[in-house]
Amino acid sequence: MTDMILAALERYYDGVPRRGGARGEDFGPLTLFVQEGEGWQYYARPAPGAPEATAADVERVRARQRELKVPEAFEWVAENNPALRAAAEAAGLHVHAHPLMVLEAGAEPPAPHPDVRVLGADDPLLASAVTVPALAFSAPGTALGEAGPAELASALADPGVEQRRAFVAEMLATGRTGMAAAVRDGVVLCSGQFNPVGEVAEIVGVGTLPAARRQGLALGVTAALVAQARERGAGTVFLSAGDEDVARIYGRAGFRRVGMAMIAEPPAR
Repeated sequence: MTDMILAALERYYDGVPRRGGARGEDFGPLTLFVQEGEGWQYYARPAPGAPEATAADVERVRARQRELKVPEAFEWVAENNPALRAAAEAAGLHVHAHPLMVLEAGAEPPAPHPDVRVLGADDPLLASAVTVPALAFSAPGTALGEAGPAELASALADPGVEQRRAFVAEMLATGRTGMAAAVRDGVVLCSGQFNPVGEVAEIVGVGTLPAARRQGLALGVTAALVAQARERGAGTVFLSAGDEDVARIYGRAGFRRVGMAMIAEPPAR
């Protein structure tokens, strides 16, 4: 069963950038996804069914990424491409692993959280919802932090927020994503999305303002996203947990580990 799930996720990973407007550039064992126009900057990843990539293959893609001025990012599933980590590290990249988890078919999601609601394309809080995860991921982990509503208000002044809001609004309007947020006193405290491709949906970008952590908001948002995904026909719902502590939280919500999601990028300077 796990092998079947991993095969389905591999098809998903290859399909979701194409659905998001990216073109695939062929580098033999690797495919580089390049966004056409506005939108997310995607990654390079193994081509389905191709031989394992070498360090030289990775460096060829990195050279193209530098030429295009896009992030030198690679993503893959460790169990599907076990040799790629060594190749990426030999090419000078830093590799980190995240627990890859799938919702059990019969799992009951947590009860709906009273502060969580679904967001549409024209929701006035959409700009806040697309900004909160960046503040959350700048202070990773589950511990309480300092960034809260004041920091969110400041971040919303960034001129790039409107571009991100417009892109997500278009994705929401066309059904390419779904979004939920925990809102209290008119302030978004946690938000996240799911991206469906066929019968598979990935929960992505669930982040809580560090000052609002440890209130069950992330699980409440995740439960709302799972409900949306299932309503749209998703039979497989999965996510990548930030770390082992986060994985344990999602385990209580019915997600089980099926592998490790790998990300490679240049070392921080």
